[in-house]
Amino acid sequence: MAINVYFIRHGQTFFNKYHRMQGWSDTPLTAKGKADAARAGKALATIKLDYAFASDLKRTMDTARILLANHPTEISEPTPLPAFREEFFGYFEGLNSSESATFVSGNDGLTSFEDLIDTYGADAARDKIAAADVSGDAEDSTTFWARVMPGFDKLRALPDGSNVLVVSHGMTIRSIGARFSTEKAHTRQPDNGSITKLTLNQDQITVDFYSQLSLPEE
Repeated sequence: MAINVYFIRHGQTFFNKYHRMQGWSDTPLTAKGKADAARAGKALATIKLDYAFASDLKRTMDTARILLANHPTEISEPTPLPAFREEFFGYFEGLNSSESATFVSGNDGLTSFEDLIDTYGADAARDKIAAADVSGDAEDSTTFWARVMPGFDKLRALPDGSNVLVVSHGMTIRSIGARFSTEKAHTRQPDNGSITKLTLNQDQITVDFYSQLSLPEE
């Protein structure tokens, strides 16, 4: 069996624009964010979508609706799939991402969230954020993957050969790239509105391409 899954990172939001930590907190899509979503729908126009899902956060649901409106599909409303929510940053939600990275990295003195991921990797960085969260609310890697992996089980239960849209988030998609691919390029932050394609088999997840603004030529 094989399920084709097209992961889309939501369009740009105001927290993205202002470089703030945005996990379960939501801010609206910017004008660019709406254009990101429309572009993704047009980029996927040659793919017949059988199912459309989105994280249950507003920015992903809004992105999915705009995407579907710009795609020839008859699907107009995405099905919420909370498994593919963004990582929850707890106390750090809404804070400046660079200042947060400096605080979390301590004596390592890192000055950006990208440096944090590049230095520690997605899972270890997540665990450092959770350990530094004075509220104890941020997700660590064990909690994060316990939430995400059942989402893949749900997708695997769809009919063989299905083409599936999933609108998700930057850290969620890059964590999937880091876990299921050995390519260094598959761990960078995906662009807003970009396409990452996975193939799901019964016991394997393959990253076919990552963070593309259009479908690669065959």
